[in-house]
Amino acid sequence: MIRVMAVFDADIDFATRFADYVNEKVKVPFTAMAFSDRERLVGYGTDHEIEILLVDEKAGDLADSVRARQVIQLCEGDAAEMKENRPSIYKYQSGDGIMREVMACYCDRAMAPDLALFGGKAAVLGIFSPVNRCLKTSFALALGQLLSKGEAVLYLSLEAYSGLSKLMGKEHERDLSDVLYLYRQGEYHWMKLKSMIYSWEKLEYIPPVRYGEDLNQVTSQDMALLIEKIARESGYDKVLLDMGHMGREALPLLEICDVIYMPVRNDCVSRAKLEEFEEYLKTADEGVVMERIHRLKLPYNSAFGKQGNYLEQLLWGELGDYVRQMLQGRQMEICEADRTGEEGKGYGR
Repeated sequence: MIRVMAVFDADIDFATRFADYVNEKVKVPFTAMAFSDRERLVGYGTDHEIEILLVDEKAGDLADSVRARQVIQLCEGDAAEMKENRPSIYKYQSGDGIMREVMACYCDRAMAPDLALFGGKAAVLGIFSPVNRCLKTSFALALGQLLSKGEAVLYLSLEAYSGLSKLMGKEHERDLSDVLYLYRQGEYHWMKLKSMIYSWEKLEYIPPVRYGEDLNQVTSQDMALLIEKIARESGYDKVLLDMGHMGREALPLLEICDVIYMPVRNDCVSRAKLEEFEEYLKTADEGVVMERIHRLKLPYNSAFGKQGNYLEQLLWGELGDYVRQMLQGRQMEICEADRTGEEGKGYGR
C-alpha cells in the first residue's frame, strides 16, 4: 500500500522542491505530494489516507480538516516549538535535516507493523586493514561518494576517532552511539534509524560514536547482527563498513562482508603486520574471508588533504581517479599481486 506524505505550503516552489527531494533522494516508504491549494488538499484527504501531513504554520487550521495519521507543522521562526499539541520543526534547513526531524517525530508514535521498504538486502562492502596510515578512510569516502551517484549507499564508520565531524565541518545531534543504545534496549527499528542519518552530497552516513568506548556497548558478534539488519531492512543498495583496528574482534564483521577492500603499504613494518593477519586468518577462518579480500595499493600524495576542499581532492585527485577506474573494472591490476602472482584479485581468486 502506498503511504502518502502530503506537504502543504503557500509557496508551491518550496512544497514541490521538498516533495521531489523526498521522492528522489530519501529511502522512506512514503510518496511525497506537494499542495498549495487548500481545497485540493482537503479533497485529496477525503478520498485518500495521508500518513504524514507537513503543513505551514500559517495554515495550521488545515489539520482539523484533513485526515492524517501524523501532523507536523513547518515553522519559520528561529526555534520551532510545540503548537496546539502538534510537533513543529524549522522550515528553512536542509532537506535531510527536515527529514531527520520528521522521522524522529513520526517514530514517537506507534509505527504500523507493515511499514517496509522494497528491495533486497544491501551488499556489505568492508574496508579494513591491519596497516596504519594507508588511506583507508579516504578510500572508503571516495568509494562511497562515487557509488552514491547511481545507488543508495550508507557509510558506517566503526573507528573510535574517525575525525568525520571535523572533515564534514558539522556537529551531529544523533550518531552511532544512539543506534547502539536502541539496539541494546531492543528498541531498534529501521524507521528510527532514518532519524539519525545525515548526508554528504549524495552519500548517506550514520555519524560515528561520540566516544570511542561506546563501541564496547555491544560485542562484535552483535555489531555484525545489527549491520546485517541494517543491510536487510533499510532499503540501501550498498552499506560501506569502514572498520577500525579491532584485533581479533574484526572477524565476525569481516564474515558478513560481501567484498573486503584492504589497503596495504610496502614498507617492512606494514608487510610484517599483514603477514601476521594472514596467519591469524589461516587458523581462525575457513577461507571465506580470505576469498573476499582485495588488497589495494592506493596512490599517495603528500599534499593530499593539506589545502583546499577535502571532498574535491578526494574525488578529483589521484585517489578519486583510482577508485573511478576500479569501479569501471580497469584498475584492479594496481592491486598488490596475490600469493599466486595473479594480479588484481583477492587472495583466493
